Amino acid sequence: MRLILLATLIIAAPAAAKEYELKATPETVAWGHYDASDKPVLTIRSGDTVVINTLLTSSPTRLEKAGVAPADVEPALRAVFDGVPAASRGPGGHILTGPIAIEGAEPGDTLEVRIRKVDLAIPYSYNAFGYGTGFLTDDFPYSRLKIVPLDKARMVGKFAPGIEIPLRPFFGSMGVAPPPAFGRYDSAPPTINGGNMDDKALVAGTTLFLPVHAAGALFQVGDGHAAQGNGEVDITALETSLTGTFEFILHKGMKTPYPRAETPDAYIAMGFDDDLSHATRKALRNMLDFLVSTKGMARDDAYMLISVAGDVEITELVDRNKGVHVVLRKSLFLK
Repeated sequence: MRLILLATLIIAAPAAAKEYELKATPETVAWGHYDASDKPVLTIRSGDTVVINTLLTSSPTRLEKAGVAPADVEPALRAVFDGVPAASRGPGGHILTGPIAIEGAEPGDTLEVRIRKVDLAIPYSYNAFGYGTGFLTDDFPYSRLKIVPLDKARMVGKFAPGIEIPLRPFFGSMGVAPPPAFGRYDSAPPTINGGNMDDKALVAGTTLFLPVHAAGALFQVGDGHAAQGNGEVDITALETSLTGTFEFILHKGMKTPYPRAETPDAYIAMGFDDDLSHATRKALRNMLDFLVSTKGMARDDAYMLISVAGDVEITELVDRNKGVHVVLRKSLFLK
């Protein structure tokens, strides 16, 4: 009975695949953490699709102080702030929808997450930095929050007079539960379960591969971004609420040591560490391992290929664990 209240079955696709909708409510969000001991709010099967509503990471009070009209604050955001008890919050600040369990998932498997659609849910976003956050903390020892209207028809953010930001919405945080030994893991620093990766390539049409560390995988998503620059240097993007459509495919016995992604045009390997050099080494080694295991390349040839044709990019600098990703174009491979 509880599942019927939390997630509504929309349609049955051919064969056994189904499509669900999961709304963000006080009962269906994980506030600020990934945790293998959390109970799933929805259980699906491999091949199913879920339309997931997410909420931006800011309070109604703070949004109103920055100029958002009270009527424009989402009722769902007010309900979550009023309805999630303090003991269930933290240690991070992201409001994540889930977790969603995938039937049969267990450690040693891989969860493939196909990002089918990402839609803007509200007509505004915000960017903010605060005391001790961001990359240039000494340069900006104060706090500021700026509301940026979003023009959905033209897909631009109206940052300032004469400045418009092209919108490419994506979810800053997508991940599964970490190993049970991690306990309640902070939603801020990305790690082996994915989480707050802040990789702007994870837009609609991209596929994310996540290693499964706990029974059911326990997928969560949130931290919606209308747009972001690589580095996310002040600690936020154009933060907003998004609705995503995801198809989940479980690969039994396929071990993926680290999160990776594929766009229609490129392979992406990731690395996260509090030391930027270590994060880069992880991303490079993860791409090397992918090329050796998937493309059958010799390791030294793979190393050379990355050097002459790959791009090493800083994903984000501000979430304690820095993010680096290595991008290699699929067009390099003739077959």
